[in-house]
Amino acid sequence: MAKSRVETPPIFSFPDDFKEIAPYINQCDVTDAKGRYLPWAQFKWRVDKKNAESLWKAVKFKRMSQYKKIELKDEKGKPFVYCTPHSMEAILYRLVKITGGNVGAVADSTASDSLQSKFLVSSLIMEEAITSAQLEGASTTREVAKKMLEDEREPIDEDERMILNNYLLLQYAEQKCKDELTLDMILEFHRIATQGTTENNVVPGAFRVDNDIYIEDGDGNVAHQPPDFNLIEQRLMSLCEFANQDHTGQGGCDFVHPLIKAIVLHFMVGFEHPFRDGNGRTARALFYWFMLKSDYRLFKYISISKLLKEKPKDYGLSYIYTEKDDNDLTYFIYYQLDTISKAFEELKSYLDHKVHEFKKISESLEKTAWGSKLNFIQKDLIKKAVKEPGRVFTIREISKSYSITDNTSRSYLNKLTEFKLFLSTKDGRKIIYIAPSDLLNKLNSAKA
Repeated sequence: MAKSRVETPPIFSFPDDFKEIAPYINQCDVTDAKGRYLPWAQFKWRVDKKNAESLWKAVKFKRMSQYKKIELKDEKGKPFVYCTPHSMEAILYRLVKITGGNVGAVADSTASDSLQSKFLVSSLIMEEAITSAQLEGASTTREVAKKMLEDEREPIDEDERMILNNYLLLQYAEQKCKDELTLDMILEFHRIATQGTTENNVVPGAFRVDNDIYIEDGDGNVAHQPPDFNLIEQRLMSLCEFANQDHTGQGGCDFVHPLIKAIVLHFMVGFEHPFRDGNGRTARALFYWFMLKSDYRLFKYISISKLLKEKPKDYGLSYIYTEKDDNDLTYFIYYQLDTISKAFEELKSYLDHKVHEFKKISESLEKTAWGSKLNFIQKDLIKKAVKEPGRVFTIREISKSYSITDNTSRSYLNKLTEFKLFLSTKDGRKIIYIAPSDLLNKLNSAKA
């Protein structure tokens, strides 16, 4: 198999090349005029071809003067570096405002925080679990997968198993968000992610024991050959040390922004590729773990996998640009920050839509005799029932979706049946609740 066709950029050597770049120093910055941190492959087409290499070296000189080293190195001992240009600082500032605040920072400012928060409780973690599995090749439909998770049904194939594993993985990441990172925790992340699957002869919770693993660039070429398997434990120990090290900038220690640190952890699991399969799922779980550890609680409600799935080639290229250009992590950090920003935009749209739908059905209910007798969950169930006549609801599904007990769920559903807004029947020993086909007409005719 051929190596990646991404061209290695010209190398700047100090002081030898300084005379060459001196005339261009004032023309260049670490980013272009639009704030883009361009790799050589894109840079060379946006400047005068005759002076492209000299201009690139001038840019590299500027970047090198701003590089921040971290305590992680490649297998040859070369450190990974990154810089934080103004455009990156602007993205970080915006994301911190969103993720460090309440739900209202994300969604429609005219809706109450409590109302938006209630919609966050439902099924967004399920969405990330499903999309993460689809990113790895699972083909189960979202509807079937979501129903499996809500009903706590056993998976019927490996695709469903992968989705359930991802759901359990995210829950485990949240449970462990106060703990320090260890090799055992990384192995447990992987075990949960891959248990019950056979893809690529994976052994759940075990490091790979050979070097026949490589990463493709999206065109079928080898983009990256991970470090030797004999070095895995040693290198992951260094990763754990980096994760656990104080980077708050207080007391004289280095400052690494928590978002950047989480992104670096994600990158390094992909770079090390310590497992035969499941590296992507483990890397994303580690990202979520560190964001929750750093008290960025809203991250449990966004799906980065959905956006990675949409542009897998860009994800791969961000790895290649980093490795080809002096281990410069800035490319990967920009890509992930852009992905995170888009994920929060999607969360905003989701919340705005849910709030709008809920307000609409609430206004209709307020004009009926039931309006003042129903709580948020009951009104939200009616909203779902109006959208899907004939839909079946179960006690367990409702308790799981809204984080309430089975007894509370049963009482809410029974009250809707008592008001003749839902129908109830038995399916074997289990009581099920059905959305009647004439529910909307019933609501309209009951308006005062």
